[in-house]
Amino acid sequence: MGDAVDLLLAQWARERPDLDVWPMGIMGRISRLSRLLDRELKEFFAAYDLERWEFDVLATLRRSGPPYELTAGALNRAAMVTSGAITNRIDRMASKGLVERVPDSGDRRSIRVRLTERGLALVNEVLEPHIANEARLLASLDPRERDHLAAALRTLLASLGDTTLG
Repeated sequence: MGDAVDLLLAQWARERPDLDVWPMGIMGRISRLSRLLDRELKEFFAAYDLERWEFDVLATLRRSGPPYELTAGALNRAAMVTSGAITNRIDRMASKGLVERVPDSGDRRSIRVRLTERGLALVNEVLEPHIANEARLLASLDPRERDHLAAALRTLLASLGDTTLG
């Protein structure tokens, strides 16, 4: 079964048979898949009145363990956005009552971002259906294919320097 990228590769093969366009096949599929998955996840999170990035912040705080708080810098590194963007995100989530800023007991100059009770309840409510939704999106892959895909993506991410969250 072919996909939309096969069509563009065939067009390049016809128009420029002298070029080996294999990278376009992989990059095109990653790009198209990213857009399709973003659309699916946006729709899923909308049912919970969340943006995808809001869930990412909630989940990052939740998996940090009690008391479910991190510095803004740690959140910034996990989200891979600018410090201005993370400040804006924290502001928006605080206005929704999902997170709160608390002084860092170890460094008076630093502020920590903590899940509120509402934020903790919401991330706990969304987590299992989110995992089920992601499993649904990956259902066309058998376990062996999932393992191979995960390994290939891990290798590519590591080769591009994405080896830690901080």
